[in-house]
Amino acid sequence: MIHHIPNVLSKEQVAEFRQLMATANWVGGKVTAGTLSASVKQNQQLSENDPLTHHLSELVIQAIWKNPVFQAAALPHQIIPPLFNRYDEHESFGFHVDNSIRLIRGTSQQMRTDLSCTLFLSEPEEYDGGDLVIEDTYGYHEVKLPAGDVVLYPATSLHEVSSITRGTRFASFFWVQSLIRDDQKRHLLFNLDESIRQLRKDHDDAYPEVMKLTNIYHNLIRMWSEL
Repeated sequence: MIHHIPNVLSKEQVAEFRQLMATANWVGGKVTAGTLSASVKQNQQLSENDPLTHHLSELVIQAIWKNPVFQAAALPHQIIPPLFNRYDEHESFGFHVDNSIRLIRGTSQQMRTDLSCTLFLSEPEEYDGGDLVIEDTYGYHEVKLPAGDVVLYPATSLHEVSSITRGTRFASFFWVQSLIRDDQKRHLLFNLDESIRQLRKDHDDAYPEVMKLTNIYHNLIRMWSEL
């Protein structure tokens, strides 16, 4: 399931990120690509060891942990610290699949990547091309979101960033290991959570159906989670 999560960062936060990134030292993006992915990857990114990467990464982590829609959609157990990239004219990242296991930065701990995430840091009108194209069982989905918005999708998906024909595309990218490995189960839980939140808006928390559905929701997480 592909989720569009709006306003993870405010426009003011995006402007701050962009100001700091304007004078950053960018390196070739192949350093974090697997053997096959490196052959189709042409972009730039902030070094994993750059203090700016650590600073911006912490701000992104704080924002996504506070975002209720992200929490409901991802049900995160662990999150790879975010990285940051840019695509200039004629740069792209051809179709590839993300590594199934990644090291958590600064540790020897490995993490399964269930979900891939892109946080857009450029407005759509700032560049042409540069769509995130995600393939699933229903076909190809072209994603180009406002700055500050996140797209969350299964890491099992083939995907690409199409070639930039004008301007520059800035983004952050990271991966999530979910409490619920199965995408269909996560989707069912997300829909159930949405229904509960809507009922709570329409009724108070003591409404019997709110209590019943909340009980079902948490019991399903107990049944399906890998903790």
